[in-house]
Amino acid sequence: MFYNLARSIMFKTDAEASHHFALGSLKALQHTPMSMLWSQQVPHKPVTIAGLTFPNAVGLAAGLDKNADCIDAFAQMGFGFIEVGTVTPRPQYGNDKPRLFRLPAANAIINRMGFNNLGVDNLVENVKKAKFRGILGINIGKNKDTPNEQGKDDYIICMRKVYQYASYITINISSPNTPGLRDLQFGDALLDLLKALKTEQQLLAGKHSKYVPLFVKIAPDMDAIAVQQVAEALISSQMDGAIATNTTLDKSSVADLPHGQEMGGLSGKPVQAKSTAIIAQLRAAVGPDFPIIGVGGIDSLAAAQEKLAAGANLVQVYTAFIYQGPALVKSIVNGL
Repeated sequence: MFYNLARSIMFKTDAEASHHFALGSLKALQHTPMSMLWSQQVPHKPVTIAGLTFPNAVGLAAGLDKNADCIDAFAQMGFGFIEVGTVTPRPQYGNDKPRLFRLPAANAIINRMGFNNLGVDNLVENVKKAKFRGILGINIGKNKDTPNEQGKDDYIICMRKVYQYASYITINISSPNTPGLRDLQFGDALLDLLKALKTEQQLLAGKHSKYVPLFVKIAPDMDAIAVQQVAEALISSQMDGAIATNTTLDKSSVADLPHGQEMGGLSGKPVQAKSTAIIAQLRAAVGPDFPIIGVGGIDSLAAAQEKLAAGANLVQVYTAFIYQGPALVKSIVNGL
């Protein structure tokens, strides 16, 4: 009831303004008795992949808490794991506003945020302040003004700074809102990036006496041949897992809705089937043991089960969480 009231108020205001208000409130109240408004107990249903044991299979996807301001608040909601970011080496404003749009008729969101964040150093300080000791993923990217040819340097800078604080690190090469970023998903550019990151991972594992798995987040807008090629690159470079998928550029299903033709990535219900199809193709290509986290349009227990049946080991939510609140997490975990 609390969340429904809060949502009815926030949905009357600008999407990004209400987003910042909500995060600001969570940050201010997460260590106070007011946290009882969103705290909930969920069953312990552990899942182990990539050498990590997750308390349950439902995680928070990256993009909601870009600067790791509200880790403890989201932990109080019962998530089995939390992924923060995307973070870049240097702070950046992102794309021009407005850049975040709700499509309530489709239970969807379009965003063209553009990796807006306060930089990796700020994120690390927030992680260090958090009380959370569960599974924390840190999602890293490159600055907009860094050429693709030098992109691996940005990823390595972020890796070095977040490594000792992360349970796993996600390499984001699939956001549609940084020009040219998705080019890093293919061919020699992908192999060169992944090889450099694997080498750095091995060095950091020795330095910190801790092995932190690397996951690669991929886009839903790929044909079967492209998925096969990405899968081969993930296996040959010894990546530890994949997150499938990011937002889609295909807005054909929402084109007639208000804001349905805005530039940016579409998330929520309309990407559900496309994401599931990519997961199934990826699972067929990588075999039974390669870890996959499924994300995209998960708005119910049935949708989560669909992702798991397609080959995902774990799932993440974002857009449906905005529409439904913490109750979504509990209902999925209870049912799995």
